[in-house]
Amino acid sequence: MKLRRRPQKIPAPAPDRLPAVIESLLFVAEEPQQLDTLARSLSVPRQRVEQAVELLAASTDGRGIFVQRLGDRVQLATVPDAAPYIEHFLEVEHGQLSRAALETLAIIAYRQPVTRAGIESVRGVNADYAVAALLARELIEEVGRAPGPGRPALFGTTMRFLEYFGLQRPDELPPLPDLPSDDGAIVQEPHDGGGDDDEPQEDETGSLEAIEP
Repeated sequence: MKLRRRPQKIPAPAPDRLPAVIESLLFVAEEPQQLDTLARSLSVPRQRVEQAVELLAASTDGRGIFVQRLGDRVQLATVPDAAPYIEHFLEVEHGQLSRAALETLAIIAYRQPVTRAGIESVRGVNADYAVAALLARELIEEVGRAPGPGRPALFGTTMRFLEYFGLQRPDELPPLPDLPSDDGAIVQEPHDGGGDDDEPQEDETGSLEAIEP
């Protein structure tokens, strides 16, 4: 029987070096990292990790990388304007998202979490193909189950979504424009994610243009 070797305990980084150490960990990590995981790994309180991440995010302004955050998960990403050069360097070709997929993605981004039925109530057409395409590209993910018959899946955006549109956080999405109602009054689009029973108030083109890269 082979015994697993316990990792050697090392001292916590000096406070002034913590942002740089966290940058190193995020650089070598293959996936976004939880703040709690970073705190345990570095033997420092989570609050200090939060502060160090904010300092790191500020220090990357104007550089080729920046800090992306989705909830408690953080990662390093390359700046959006470098994307064509990176793709050329790696000889990677990415197919463009269809208009239907972009419209579906816009609905999910602004109304998340939302069910497939909620998406279809806004678009007015079947969303199976568009949802499948977005799931395959890892731009959306299942984030829970809605109450009610069948407990349908709830969808939300992912860290890959932030990468695709060059956002640091989901709340950096531009606000939707106020739209005139049928009687001429101005209707403000809700930003709380909405629900499946909400009547759609935005036109699809407005949502699409708000997030299309």
